[in-house]
Amino acid sequence: MIIDYNKVNIFQEDCTILKDVDFHAEENEFIFLTGVVGSGKSTFLKSLYAATHLEGNKAEVLGIDLLTLKPQKTPLLRRQLGIIFQDFQLLSDRTVYANLEFVLKATGWKKKEDIEKKIQDVLEAVQLTHKIGNYPHELSGGEQQRISIARAILNTPKLIIADEPTGNLDPAASQQIVEILNNIRQHGTTVIMSTHNRALIDLVQDAQQYVCENQNLTKQ
Repeated sequence: MIIDYNKVNIFQEDCTILKDVDFHAEENEFIFLTGVVGSGKSTFLKSLYAATHLEGNKAEVLGIDLLTLKPQKTPLLRRQLGIIFQDFQLLSDRTVYANLEFVLKATGWKKKEDIEKKIQDVLEAVQLTHKIGNYPHELSGGEQQRISIARAILNTPKLIIADEPTGNLDPAASQQIVEILNNIRQHGTTVIMSTHNRALIDLVQDAQQYVCENQNLTKQ
């Protein structure tokens, strides 16, 4: 199992954001997380990469026990994840290639030929090989988010966490992002994506859906 939460309380500082959370994700699933602003979607997603405090019966991600995870071990968890944010978080003073190279070198890649091949592969996956030499400001919002997806899949994660990845995009770009994520999912990665746009859920026929509301996370 990729994620296994049983009766988990999730906190932001001293405030309880979600309580008694039961959440389960298997390999190759696409799960949408919906709910109004402030309902706890982002806090739940942060909990998956050990950025919030948890209490409960069981909270495991990729077999790692979050309830006993020591801070110095957190990077080991995060290296197995792909995390995509609404605001892209690309390095503005570096080209697309340099943005991706930075991540690979930071995670232990050393051989130039291996780095070049991996960057080419992930850019092909998001259909942006022709933008390899561009800077972020030269890309549209949709293209920047596709580069963010490419960055997230560099180390072939078993789980992608996407926090409102289409929040700043137009409908056409939003649809393309979901289609790319679904294609990646079909190659062996579980995807969890929060969204306000319920129309996007219909794009993934076998998607699961959870709703954040009144401090609860409920499967639909």
